[in-house]
Amino acid sequence: MGLTLTRAGGISLQRQICDQLRDAALQGRLQSGQQLPSTRELAAALGVARNTVADALAQLAMEGFLDIRQGRRPMVTALRTLGDDTHGAPGGRPPTGSRAARASGSALAPTAAASASSSPSTSPRPSRWAAALASSDWPFRQEPSGVPLAPGMADPREFPHDLWARCLRGGARRADARDTADLNRQPLRQALLAHLVRERGVRAQAHQLFFTPSAQAALDLCARLVLDRGDAAWMESPGYGGARAALLNAGAALRGMAVDGEGMVLPDGAWQEDGLPFTEDGGPSKKTGAPPGKDSRPPKAIFVTPSHQYPTGVLMSAARRQALLDLARRAGAAILEDDYDSEFHYDGRPVAALQGLDADGRVFYVGTFAKAMISDIRVGYAVVPQAYAASFVLAQRQTGQIVAPSLQAGLAMFIERGHFSAHIRRMNRVYRERRDHLVDLLRRRLGKLLQVETPPGGMQVLATFTGGQDDTDVVRRLAAAGVSARPLSRHYVGTPIRHGLFLGFAAWRAEEMAAAVDRLEAALHE
Repeated sequence: MGLTLTRAGGISLQRQICDQLRDAALQGRLQSGQQLPSTRELAAALGVARNTVADALAQLAMEGFLDIRQGRRPMVTALRTLGDDTHGAPGGRPPTGSRAARASGSALAPTAAASASSSPSTSPRPSRWAAALASSDWPFRQEPSGVPLAPGMADPREFPHDLWARCLRGGARRADARDTADLNRQPLRQALLAHLVRERGVRAQAHQLFFTPSAQAALDLCARLVLDRGDAAWMESPGYGGARAALLNAGAALRGMAVDGEGMVLPDGAWQEDGLPFTEDGGPSKKTGAPPGKDSRPPKAIFVTPSHQYPTGVLMSAARRQALLDLARRAGAAILEDDYDSEFHYDGRPVAALQGLDADGRVFYVGTFAKAMISDIRVGYAVVPQAYAASFVLAQRQTGQIVAPSLQAGLAMFIERGHFSAHIRRMNRVYRERRDHLVDLLRRRLGKLLQVETPPGGMQVLATFTGGQDDTDVVRRLAAAGVSARPLSRHYVGTPIRHGLFLGFAAWRAEEMAAAVDRLEAALHE
């Protein structure tokens, strides 16, 4: 029968017999109605115990591959083979690989050997979304992780792991995993909200705060709650690729808005140049027609990073913030505010979140613990308008975007005991020194090739090329040299205007940054 068993590799003999006979049946090497040797004969041929063979055949009978009756040799049942064009499985059995078949005790899906023999034409056609993922600009796949100067990363070497471990243990004891109704635990809601109110000027009640496995997950849910397929959405250009993915996945017709020294550039009084002006109720004005080739609709959603624009680092001015809120009110639009690294400010007092200025319930505020603590703590959060609180928790249930109760309890304890605030205060000092060191290195060594602005906060700097360098080509050369950077051009919605590099300083010490700048200098002179 061609069965080959091995006692190395950690897979039981019974499992090996099961898998190989199953594959033989699926691939047609065992024919329907074919009788197998008796358990005694098969055990002798394989050199294993008779009970091992009997248990393997009993498992295959339970799965529907064999018919075993007393006084008769085991017989292969009538099954579809992998090359069969007929639909379904006879005898009322579920098709192999179906949910019902998997529930019967072991998946009937073929192993790697069986899969390799199947024709690609039998595979289901991927969705348009699945096909589009391969050509997506985000995330930028040439960027190596875990090496200097990877942006957006906290330094795990500076994190108080012992304190965090104690809080996790205490949280595991505090959390009641049997309570499946409460997806967003009150201790963490109360602790984090107090921090956001005090440090970021957020105005909300605890029931408006929700926890997700990442900020990206929170953005995805917010976008889906406010957008229907084909709705217009605006975002900064250059801007955050994750927001672009969330808006496009929600079906938005996306429009990139330029960024200047005050943040996102908004249409002025001459709105007709970009589309129909809109009325107080959010509908388009009927006084003028839309210019050819322009999207005449007002936005249904607007994504911004007003406190520290990604990736330029620009702070949105007070006047521009007020204008944005007014525009959203007239357009009937929601604003998605990403406050992605708001804890880190090095020059002057931090500016309060846009959400705190919102009097109409239009701003969805999104943040993450991965920047303030370490990237391993994959917990994001969203403060949503009152009108969306009930919908958000239902969306969490339907999509499974929830955070483990024990992790929520551990985070609450970490904040309550003052460890979170103490860590942020300390890292502001550490990161400020690292920011200054990297900016000084880049200006001294590469000042003729790069224009480097000193960001007032955050975890990375933007260095734009003064010449005609292609940033994606430079990033590929850097990756080969063991240095990580992100190309500015990939952050634009549409045609890029500038090329440059997004370089992180938070996770890297002075000597690591110096060595990385050596390699950057070499790459730029190639």
